[in-house]
Amino acid sequence: MTEPVRGADRPPPRGGVTRRGVLGAGLAVAAAAGLGAWRWRPWSDGGSGATTGGTWSRPDVRRSAAGVLDTRLTARAGVHELAGARVQSLAFEGGHPGPTLRVAPGDTLKIELVNELDEPTNLHVHGLQVSPGAPGDDVFTLVQPGASRTYEYDLPTDHPTGVFWYHPHAHERVADQLWAGLCGAIVVCQDPAADESSTGERVLVVTDVTLAGDAVAAVSQRDRMNGREGDLVLVDGQSEPVLEGAPGATETWYVVNACCSRYLSLRTDGDLAARCVARDQGGLDAPLALEDLVVPPGGRAVLEVDVGDGSVRLVPVDRGGMGGMGGTGGMMGGSGGGTDGSVRLLSVVTADAVPAPSTRVDAPAALGDLRDRPVAVRRTLTLASGMGGGMGGGMRFTVDGAMFDPDRTDQAVILGDVEEWTVRNTSSMAHPFHLHVWPMQVLVDGAGDVTEPRWLDVVDVPAYGEVVVRVSFDRFPGRSVYHCHVLDHEDLGMMGVVEVG
Repeated sequence: MTEPVRGADRPPPRGGVTRRGVLGAGLAVAAAAGLGAWRWRPWSDGGSGATTGGTWSRPDVRRSAAGVLDTRLTARAGVHELAGARVQSLAFEGGHPGPTLRVAPGDTLKIELVNELDEPTNLHVHGLQVSPGAPGDDVFTLVQPGASRTYEYDLPTDHPTGVFWYHPHAHERVADQLWAGLCGAIVVCQDPAADESSTGERVLVVTDVTLAGDAVAAVSQRDRMNGREGDLVLVDGQSEPVLEGAPGATETWYVVNACCSRYLSLRTDGDLAARCVARDQGGLDAPLALEDLVVPPGGRAVLEVDVGDGSVRLVPVDRGGMGGMGGTGGMMGGSGGGTDGSVRLLSVVTADAVPAPSTRVDAPAALGDLRDRPVAVRRTLTLASGMGGGMGGGMRFTVDGAMFDPDRTDQAVILGDVEEWTVRNTSSMAHPFHLHVWPMQVLVDGAGDVTEPRWLDVVDVPAYGEVVVRVSFDRFPGRSVYHCHVLDHEDLGMMGVVEVG
């Protein structure tokens, strides 16, 4: 089948819209309308002209050739299309999301990041198993305004296939820059040149945002403490898009949760059916029903979809809150809001004239099992949030009682060791725990022991709960980080440094 593809970026004039202008333009409107309040509320486009229900369009795709993908990502503030409207926002290459990058295991991915913002930024390739040192997935180095930097990532030949993503990782700016639009998908597959229409693949990047007038809205300190959730939930920058498919066909959907804080719990209705066949870092032993799947912020899911007329809805997920300042995390609806609090994410319509996929995508392979490997070190990490002491007061978000310090090494690991980490949460809200570079095998989650090999790079740690994971630090020496993927909490200090050597 053939879908529309996004066009190229049209840059604003020099001296035009800036990142501060993008967020600041919505500030007065946001304050007057109460948009900073973290609560369920009906969707209103705020006069932005946002529309719902248009035909889904595939983001721009860039593919490796002869083992290399050499590309450029320009981060720019300007007026870009978002939910069918022209909105002041941030974008990579003018798109919401940015281009999808398709590479194969063993390929080299080179990205020149050009910073045309008025503040520092950088780049993190979320989930890729690559070196954390320069010029690889180095999140400690910033790219200053007007500067550029070339990242180079060498994927191992045994790198798992599946969907990953990229976004900025400039500390204290991560949530704002993602919220305003800076993100994109990475697909690792055996044949990057394959036509996604013929294989039945769709990459669905889910984001959320609040608009104020014709700009992305600023958020309040209350939003930051709870973790912001937007009024508008988008798929590839579109509100409730309509996907066209061949009746009875089977498709593969790569779903990326690129929201700052929102958890995704999906349901289908009508003649549409789906099941999860892989998560962040590998295939599952058996397909997982959607009712048993919750994708935390930063997480991904590979769905096998039986095409029929119907829709995909989001149902509320209770992630807790900061005492009296929060509550159940929900989602805001458009025309598809349901009486159960659910929101229509997208719709599917079928037509005999739409060609069915000619080939099928194999589900990502399952990874190994560390339960029989000797454990060199066992550690306990504690995630906590609460009121700070002293004259400053305010909220503190910490790991092991300390806020993030890039010059401090919190965990020193010996290259080649297998370690077991118990991650405890002493706060009243869930914290999705993300470790860069090295995937985690989950042994115990919030529901108890995990019997099958489950490999994630974002593991949800429920309020007042704990999880147990094992990690093989068998390659990639260097320094990287672990943190809460409610990105406001990361920006407010809930992050630590791991050094492997």
